[in-house]
Amino acid sequence: MSPATPTSVELVAEGLLLEVVTAGAAVRRLVVTDDEGETNVVLGHADPVTYAVHGGYLGATIGRFGNRIAGARFTLDGVEHLLAANENGNALHGGLVGFDHREWEVQDQGPTHVRLGLHSPDGDQGFPGALDVTVTYSVQPGTVRIDYTASSDRDTVVNLTNHSYFNLDGEASGPVDDHELRLTADAFTPTDAQLLPTGELREVTGTAFDLRRPTRLGDVLASDDEQLRFGQGLDHNFVVTGAGPRHVATLRGRSGRTLEVSSDQPGVQVYTGAHFDGTVTGTSGTAYAPRAGIALETQGLPDSPNQPAFPSTVLRAGEVHASTTTWRLARKR
Repeated sequence: MSPATPTSVELVAEGLLLEVVTAGAAVRRLVVTDDEGETNVVLGHADPVTYAVHGGYLGATIGRFGNRIAGARFTLDGVEHLLAANENGNALHGGLVGFDHREWEVQDQGPTHVRLGLHSPDGDQGFPGALDVTVTYSVQPGTVRIDYTASSDRDTVVNLTNHSYFNLDGEASGPVDDHELRLTADAFTPTDAQLLPTGELREVTGTAFDLRRPTRLGDVLASDDEQLRFGQGLDHNFVVTGAGPRHVATLRGRSGRTLEVSSDQPGVQVYTGAHFDGTVTGTSGTAYAPRAGIALETQGLPDSPNQPAFPSTVLRAGEVHASTTTWRLARKR
């Protein structure tokens, strides 16, 4: 039996339209209107059904645990939990059947917001606790806000994020090499060849990862750095300076269109899309090639359940995890 077409919800505010699909609670389109007309600035699948069968994380809500957990296992309060391994013996983005594979329920919606919910049973992908999660997308002129909540009946770990890929010159405009990126990050978490963090918090000063000033992505990717070879470009977590809701990143396209990301999370995974190989067809009918978009995934630090020096991602029973990320879009006129 063929999978059902997911429900599509369109949210509209002055200057933008956000399309969300219930499969994976994923962002499929973000259309901005400015003096160049209408431009979709996120990558999305041409066929919405693809989100239900092989979404490839494109625009999806990621959970229970975004990023990698080494060895697909962790110990919490002396008890070891074995997870579903789905990448080189590790758990990536929640395991074999993460939240990106699930059909989310529309719990509430209006012209400018939609709240989607998901129940994850105890033991799902090896994670302890029955977990109830919501993600709420809301729009205002020039702004998209994403609010997450999660609660569990047992102590567990949670790391939720959104996996949208941005191309501010349009989702069919080619590689993002000419985009400029600025991060509020004094350190990053270097990895081994499997892209697992070593546990080090390395200062960016004097490295290719110093993006505290606007830097052309193509120049970063051309750097001779072992870390960039591991990730075939950027696929690294940056440690966001400060605490609470704050600036994380500013991305600027050739067009002058800009995206400002703010979040209350301690990290942001920056990924320049090396895996795109022409097999994904976008909403415009264009096949996506390497670096067709850049992901800016606000989140807890990778492998934090196994890294005592990293900020905790533990969610205690009865408590509520809540986090917020905002995307602000503008065009320099």
